[in-house]
Amino acid sequence: MPTLFFDLDGTLTDSKPGITRCIQHALTALGHPAPHADELDWCVGPPLKQSFARLTGNDDPALLDRALLLYRERFSTLGLFENALYPDVLETLHALQAEGYRQFIVTAKPHVYARRIAEHFGLIGPIEVVYGSELDGTRGDKGELIAHVLQQERIDPAEALMIGDREHDMRGAADCRLSAIGATWGYGGAVELQRHGARHLAPHMRALPALVRQVFAG
Repeated sequence: MPTLFFDLDGTLTDSKPGITRCIQHALTALGHPAPHADELDWCVGPPLKQSFARLTGNDDPALLDRALLLYRERFSTLGLFENALYPDVLETLHALQAEGYRQFIVTAKPHVYARRIAEHFGLIGPIEVVYGSELDGTRGDKGELIAHVLQQERIDPAEALMIGDREHDMRGAADCRLSAIGATWGYGGAVELQRHGARHLAPHMRALPALVRQVFAG
């Protein structure tokens, strides 16, 4: 059965407020300057340790672990709900479900948080299962995560399609031989998405059903 893998941050939800505020919280606690939220758009999507290494100019594992702990200190209670669905998300997911597509969330965000967010916004139903990384960083790489979902759900890569807004989604899909649609309403942009393998670009959620049908039609 044709299956859709949806990224979460920047694709189904606009999570910038929570993510950027938690990054600012962690940097301040570490004694580093905290950039303005609009200077942190690039942090929405990629693995957080990579972002903190770039922000602090330091790749010391102990420092990055501390930064992640401080981030989660705020995110687990406040940040995960400083978030909003993009327009037409629920309507589109229900429409795709009605057309017979299986749908999963496949996000680098730890699944313990991603599941709470999906439940909070009523995504469970059209979304069958929420897959994410572990808190220790296991399956934080999008390609590894997609491969894990394909194996767990016994899905043929030819029958699956990744929908996301960042290069990590596109590269992960390519690593696993999936087609990919780039969500240009998110934080990556058309140039980034096409450069890393987006087969099609969607300007908004309502465009997805026609594009999905086109991809699976070959």
